[in-house]
This record gives sequence, structure tokens and C-alpha cells, in this order.
Amino acid sequence: MDGEEDKIIEYLLKVLVVGDLGVGKTSLIQRYVHNIFNREYKATIGVDFAYKLIQISHNKVVRLQLWDIAGQERFGNMTRVYYREAVGAMIVFDLTRHGTLETVKKWKADIDAKVRLQDAHESPIPVVLLANKCDMIQGSINPGQLDAYCRENGFVKWFETSAKDGTNVEEAANYLVRKILETESQSPPPEGPSSDTDEVHLDPKNHTDSDDGSSEKRNCAC
Repeated sequence: MDGEEDKIIEYLLKVLVVGDLGVGKTSLIQRYVHNIFNREYKATIGVDFAYKLIQISHNKVVRLQLWDIAGQERFGNMTRVYYREAVGAMIVFDLTRHGTLETVKKWKADIDAKVRLQDAHESPIPVVLLANKCDMIQGSINPGQLDAYCRENGFVKWFETSAKDGTNVEEAANYLVRKILETESQSPPPEGPSSDTDEVHLDPKNHTDSDDGSSEKRNCAC
């Protein structure tokens, strides 16, 4: 019994990061994973990857795979390949370029059409909306309008973010992870009896981007 309690349970979560070219997807990922910012990132071609290890309790960890999808790949056949087995997504738009918000609905529709949760209802995966580059423009967001926009289009929440100064970057990512794990806890476990009923608290002090391959891996069953 003690052995079962001490066994590390690991969740492997694939999360998409999408949005138009130049909205700051790579910068947001680098800020979240490595806590760095560089103005000179080259445009992503195809897809890039980043990893984050998150300790959620003494015996539970999340291995977060962040898939940085190039803006020029939008709504094509390749996105179906990239989206496969994703359990959550972030859609990013640039507050300084209104046109990038206009295409958010297309990104959301593309995700909803190509990837679903493996539950009884084939529900859409949880998606958060990131209003990025808030450090460059002030007072441009009407919170009530964005709240309504998210309700109408099926987003779980929106965040005003800045990759440059880190505003809400960790908060947004951790919120999405919690929503994914809530979905996981409501789905049948992949093996054995369920013991994942405890509330999830993400501890930022235990975050790391290491990936040593140790511990037993359990894929999210959502």
C-alpha cells in the first residue's frame, strides 16, 4: 500500500499555442518556460516545441508539451497533424494589431473542428485567449466585451499578457493546466482505481523545465 501511495503519477499534456504571425507566441512560451525575453526571435516555421515540468503535489507532476504553431500554417491540412492528441490550447492575438483579433474565431473553429476530448460528448478542448503585448498599449481592452466574446466563442477564460514583462503569462498557463486536469479528473482513469480527487494547486516554486524521463508516465485520459 505504501508503495502505491509513493508512486509518482505523471500527466503528459499537449497544449497548442496558436495565433497569427508575429503576435508573440514564441516570446510567451520562452517567458513561461525559461523566464527570458528576446526581441529578436525569428518567425517559427512549421512547429516548434517547449517543455515544462510542473509539480502539482508530492507525488503528481505534469509534463507540459507546448506546441508553437507557426502563424502561416493557419487553417491548413498540416494543422490537423499538429493538433492531434492535444488536450488544451492558447490562442494569442496582438493588442496593437486589431486584425489579429478578427482571426481568433477562425483559429478557435479550426481547433474545435480538428481535435476533441475523448469523453462521452467529444467536448471541445479547453482554450484560453491571450491578449498579448499589453505593455505596448494601455486601456485598449473592454473587459466586459472580452468576457462576452469568450462566452460566445467557447473560451474558458481570457488574459491580458505581456511576454516582455511577464504580465499574467504564468497565471494564464497554470489556469489552463488546472482546467485540463479538472477534465482529467472527471474522466475514467487510464488504469487502476481513481485517487485523483484532490484539488490541484500549482506551486510556482517547484516549476522547472527539466525532462529526465524518470517516473511512471500516465497520459491524460481526457
